[in-house]
Amino acid sequence: MTDYQWLTAQQAQAELPALCAVLDGCIAEGASIGFIQRDPELLRHFWQDALLSLACGDKQLLVARIEGRIVATVMLALAMPANGAHRGEIIKLLVHPDARRRGIARQLMCRAEQKAWQAGRSLLVLDTRSGDIAESL
Repeated sequence: MTDYQWLTAQQAQAELPALCAVLDGCIAEGASIGFIQRDPELLRHFWQDALLSLACGDKQLLVARIEGRIVATVMLALAMPANGAHRGEIIKLLVHPDARRRGIARQLMCRAEQKAWQAGRSLLVLDTRSGDIAESL
């Protein structure tokens, strides 16, 4: 069974190694997510920056767990300029290669969409590479 949980910055900090493992697994599979190399320090730095955005409320982080292990993430950015108050952005929709083809990405998207709708957003943006596994989302 897959469990889904919105994490606070403090909870995410405690899960930093697991978050890095998901990101690393996706990079290893060639995901188009802005990383060229699998440098553990760069991965930690990415998540530490994300934690700052979580702490100030600019972003929200949803994770998926299988048997307690984080296997997927998605961030929802709702802090937009005044002329974009109706929109949000989906960031780092990541599913570890070991957990793919189970509908987890679709569930993350549905839950992020619901959270965005509750926050008054009517448009969500998800950037993906043409032909990428996430294109169907």
